Amino acid sequence: MINDKIKGIGLVGLIAIALVVLGLALLNTSKTSEQEQKAITSTNSLIGKPLPDMQLRDNTGNVYDFSSLKGKNAVLFFNEGLMCYPACWDQMAAFGTDNRFNSDDIIADSVVADSVADWQKAIDKMPDLAKVTTLFDQDAISSRQLGIVSMGSSMHAGQLPGHTYIMIDKQGIVRDVFDDANMAINNDKLFEMISKY
Repeated sequence: MINDKIKGIGLVGLIAIALVVLGLALLNTSKTSEQEQKAITSTNSLIGKPLPDMQLRDNTGNVYDFSSLKGKNAVLFFNEGLMCYPACWDQMAAFGTDNRFNSDDIIADSVVADSVADWQKAIDKMPDLAKVTTLFDQDAISSRQLGIVSMGSSMHAGQLPGHTYIMIDKQGIVRDVFDDANMAINNDKLFEMISKY
């Protein structure tokens, strides 16, 4: 009889713990959806306007400001960098080897949330990454300002971008923001989109 009571109390305790865990998961999902909706609203507010002028450095120390992109259609690929192996690395390498994104009319630059020294490890592992213009947004400061750290593709919501493209026309105006939670290589889709500008 006492054993049955102990088992009953244990079962009630397990059910209570399960309900608490479920409640926390639902609350977290709600917050994540809320964050994602705010991020979508924030990035949609970029469309039709010049990209805010921010400065990032490449691996040689050259400073790039977004206003310098004028005169070419540009794709800025914001991603989490080292932690996104192989998906983000594959996309970056695909840009570096695709002449459509390395022309007088169209460029693709990748923005990672790593330091130059840390990123060298990625290049050592995947040499095609050296063919890509990589800009360093260490600690994702610019990514946060643009509102892309909580998009659907972000695996570290609020901290790092996931797999997000900002498309800019020759006048320096943001035309599209494309977030790919599937983290695929999107060159064909992006080329089709940017060819319309």
